[in-house]
Amino acid sequence: MTRIGVISDTHASTHERMFEFLKDCDQVWHAGDIGNFETLQKISQFKPTIAVFGNCDDAEVMRHTKKYEFFKCENKTVLMTHIGGYPGRYPEHIQQMLQEKKPDIFVAGHSHILKIIYDKKFQLLFLNPGAVGKFGIHKNITCLRFCINKDDISNMEILDIERQTSQL
Repeated sequence: MTRIGVISDTHASTHERMFEFLKDCDQVWHAGDIGNFETLQKISQFKPTIAVFGNCDDAEVMRHTKKYEFFKCENKTVLMTHIGGYPGRYPEHIQQMLQEKKPDIFVAGHSHILKIIYDKKFQLLFLNPGAVGKFGIHKNITCLRFCINKDDISNMEILDIERQTSQL
């Protein structure tokens, strides 16, 4: 069994409650807009991290990450990018990737809006963890954690903190 933490849109800031929430995870998936290389290092030193760059990331972050990650976790295949839309609203190039690669899980960030949707058309679990950083349009700081055990995804949990009252 692998315990996964999913974050996005740190924008060069990390919340201590995020680290507490993800402390029992085996790995972290970061869906872009990391903010700077120091933030990527901090998260990578905390847990093994798979990350993609976002539209706000600089050249140094882009040198250490890719635009797309396609990988396996347990028996599940995962496709991750920063700007990916969501079920029923995928850009055409994302629809093509989903048809070709047929991932079990598709992770995207960018919107700062948490979404967990089963996409019947592409037969995948779509995850957008929202935003865990202090910059952006979001009112709440959010991220996800869950377990993958071979073919089973279970124990989906959400960290949801009101941004106005949170200590950053």
